[in-house]
Amino acid sequence: MFTILVVEDNADMRELFCTVLRDNGYRTLSAADGEEALAITDKEYIDLMITDIMMPNMDGYELTSSFRAVNDTLPILMVTAKDQFVDMQKGFRSGTDDYMIKPINVRELVLRVEALLRRAKISSEKKIVVGGTVLDYDALTVTLHGEESILPQKEFYLLYKLLSYPNKIFTRQQLMDEIWGMFSESDERTVNTHINRLRERFADCKDFEIITVRGLGYKAVKTNE
Repeated sequence: MFTILVVEDNADMRELFCTVLRDNGYRTLSAADGEEALAITDKEYIDLMITDIMMPNMDGYELTSSFRAVNDTLPILMVTAKDQFVDMQKGFRSGTDDYMIKPINVRELVLRVEALLRRAKISSEKKIVVGGTVLDYDALTVTLHGEESILPQKEFYLLYKLLSYPNKIFTRQQLMDEIWGMFSESDERTVNTHINRLRERFADCKDFEIITVRGLGYKAVKTNE
């Protein structure tokens, strides 16, 4: 069971978040400010932190920065009434992974928590499992129903990126910049070529499909659910 620390100085809001998270299968801990949160994490292991920004003693920016100084993998979600871009910018630069502006939909909160935990698991294990398909980042291998194959580096990174975020649309330029580099002399047709190779290679795979989104780019969808 994942443990989530909720840091919020408003007692009603803190209890609401904890209740919703518990109802969705999470163990919760709570703190009224950053100092109390740090004291809790000295004694308890947590998998994710949700924090407000405006709190007494130690605010959310300072709390997040303190965590990032010693733990660069803990997923952090800021939930705050501060809705200006400069506030969001400061939040991300202090180390948060996601940012929600109050008032919030608690069902969306749960979805964001699920997404952050999934990404953290992928990041720490460097493996993605989709049905009977397993991608191993360190080995550049794809195991399909027990049969392992090594992919060319760019093909693997492209597939890994798409399957890390199923149903998310990536433009060709986004994929180009991330996998080939912003200063690559290759053009977007290179992405098309690699996508076609992946489709040919995994034509018989029933676990996922790479979809072309006309005028936008590509996305991977799980098909074996």
